[in-house]
Amino acid sequence: MASCIIHRPLESLEKGRTMRKTFIAGNWKMNGNKESITSLLKSVSEGVHNLDCEVAVCPSHTYVGLAVSLAGEKIGVGGQDLRVEESGAFTGDVSGPMLKDLGCKYVIVGHSERRTIHGESDEVVADKFVAAQKIGLTPILCVGETQEERDQGITDEVVARQLDAAISAAGIEAIGESVIAYEPVWAIGTGLTATPEDAQAAHKAIRDKLAGLNASVAEKVQILYGGSMKAANAAELLAQEDIDGGLVGGASLVAQDFVAICEAGSAQ
Repeated sequence: MASCIIHRPLESLEKGRTMRKTFIAGNWKMNGNKESITSLLKSVSEGVHNLDCEVAVCPSHTYVGLAVSLAGEKIGVGGQDLRVEESGAFTGDVSGPMLKDLGCKYVIVGHSERRTIHGESDEVVADKFVAAQKIGLTPILCVGETQEERDQGITDEVVARQLDAAISAAGIEAIGESVIAYEPVWAIGTGLTATPEDAQAAHKAIRDKLAGLNASVAEKVQILYGGSMKAANAAELLAQEDIDGGLVGGASLVAQDFVAICEAGSAQ
């Protein structure tokens, strides 16, 4: 897999870091109700108001409209998934135009739970990436390896394959208008977290791969860590050169914890 990794000069990394603002996004998954979301967003909005980082939350589709109405100017709202088609006989699905109409700015595509539970292939994820950008949503493209793939030593190969599908469908320049979230599948919901050094190595491999295709895209794109980031480990993870933020799961449902992560991001 070494052939897929193209190294860049250190000065390029340093230049890129200065032009990338830290981005903390909360993925609420299938959690929340009107009361809890109202309370959560009120507290988060107050807590992040003066912070120097980008913040977003991604509620269940049912509560996107409510979240948009409560989020205020500081917090962007995203969907957790979208259908490739813009309309049609697809019972239970949600389209990009619907999310956009409700006020979404972002949408998650290719989350590991969509890939595993719903069987989404790299090609399906790539098509969703294209559909999101077509309607004016910023896709948060999730990539990452399972425990078995990690044990086999093919993390870089798996992530490169997932990236290549989106690049092939949309072009390398489109990657620069997206957000990438590296989520080691083995660390999601397990309480396990990659060490800061391991997470940095994976993020750097992603950026190096992109740099081999387009250096300016590699320097520009935000790459988030999505493997059980918590208030206790956020500062150390976010201090790494190529980790530009977090796609936060469980901790994003607790206002105090999510604000603490955002504070760590603002300090970078």
